[in-house]
This record gives sequence, C-alpha cells and structure tokens, in this order.
Amino acid sequence: MRFFFRSTILTVILTAVSLVPVFGQKATPAQVKLGSETAKNGFKNEDEIRDKFNNWKADDDAKVWLGAMGYKLTEIEGVNATKPHGEKADVEIVVRTKAGERKEGISIKLVSSDNGFNQIDKRWLAHYVKMWKIPADVEAALKLFVGETPPNKPSKDPKRMFLNELDAATQKAVIDFFTTNKEMIVSDLFAGDGEHAAGWIMVALKSSDKPRWVLRTDAYAIKFFSEGNVELTRNGNLKIGRITVQRKGGDGGRESAKMLQFKINPALLFEGK
Repeated sequence: MRFFFRSTILTVILTAVSLVPVFGQKATPAQVKLGSETAKNGFKNEDEIRDKFNNWKADDDAKVWLGAMGYKLTEIEGVNATKPHGEKADVEIVVRTKAGERKEGISIKLVSSDNGFNQIDKRWLAHYVKMWKIPADVEAALKLFVGETPPNKPSKDPKRMFLNELDAATQKAVIDFFTTNKEMIVSDLFAGDGEHAAGWIMVALKSSDKPRWVLRTDAYAIKFFSEGNVELTRNGNLKIGRITVQRKGGDGGRESAKMLQFKINPALLFEGK
C-alpha cells in the first residue's frame, strides 16, 4: 500500500516557524537554541493534543475536532489517543462507536505566524531516490544541490551548488522529473503511506489570544499545495507548486545539513489562496 491508503486520519499542523539559514550559512548558537526550544514545544503540544482527545468528554476543543472528523458525539463510546514514533501521524486516536472502531492519525506542528514556513518532510537524498525512483541524472544534480557532491565549477557556496547554477539540460531534467511525478511526490509528502498515513490536515494559528484553526482533507491539501508550476526560484531552490524544496542547511555544518527538505506555509489554508 502506497500513497493513497486512506484510514480516516487527521493531520494537525499546529505550530512552527522554520529556522533554516539562507544558502550555506551556519546556524548561530542562538538559532540552534531556538530551534531546540521549538522542537521541545512541538513535542509538548503533541502530548497536549493526545491528552485532550483522551479527555474528550470534558474537553471542548476535542469535541469540536471529533465533530469535524465526522463523528456524532452522542455515538462515541470511547477515544484512546497514543503517540507513535517517526511517522506522519504524531498522535493516533482510536474512536470506538457501536458501529466499530476507526483509527485517526494526527500530525502536529505549530504555526505562530501568517507567514511562517513549516517543514513537511526531511530525509537523506538516498531515501527519496529509492522511494521515487529518481533517475541517475536527476540524482546527480540533487547531490550537487545538497552538497553530497562538491561543486564542479565556481558556486556561491564552496560546499554545494544551487540548481540555477547547473547547466540548462540538467535544470530541465530536474524540472521535468518533478513535473511528471508531482502528484505522487506531493501525496507522499503529505499523506505518507501504510497504517500511519495521514488523511486530513488541520492548521492552527496561535499568534493571538484566540487561536484559529482550519481542517481540510489530505486530498484538498495535496491539490492545493500542488497548484502551480515546478520551477527554480531566484535563490536556486526548487518550487513544486506551493512547496519549496531546499537543502536543510544549519546543524553547525554537520552531515545532517545535507538532507533534502520540503517546506510549506500552512497558514495559506486559512484563506485557500
């Protein structure tokens, strides 16, 4: 089972501003500390959402979420929320009714600004090569892009190359691959596959005293963030519709800085723009 596995699953994107340095700059100690605190807060919120679902009878937010997921509160006999590890779903709930049990997966991230960017997937290039069957010429280009292969000519960054620094034929090969496989790739990024796949996306904005949230199906989110061309940005990164593809960077120059990262602005879903 691959990208279109559909156990009814909720993806909650709750909170996060991306802290990726521009180009090849190293993260400052302050950025590293803030990044660490952001991660810690994110895990705390996962616990909070899990606990709210487990306390659904007394928690007004959980009642609203369950209603938005299609449940009638009067028919719910029990809710059990847990936290899987390393999956698209950060929290999973099993909702029990007279009709049986359904599993819902919740991926939790934090949006604290209308203009914040959130990482939706980050892995080593080799993983994506295997998962998407990336051809050798595109793989070679992406190795230059993330710095696994050093530059083969002068570059803005001595440790890697930007996609707009590659020759025209290579740029076209990268764009053509992601254009041809856009639906598959975006589906993987949002929904994942298997029993921990994601079927919904909720964005919660906590930048004011009264947080706002919006809930969409993963099919809507995939279509929405896919809209637009596959093209190179002025900075030499890749855009897939409304998704930005870049080298992770930061991490004090450690090897993990060479990972490939996909980012979105989740707050766009509030206005569907």
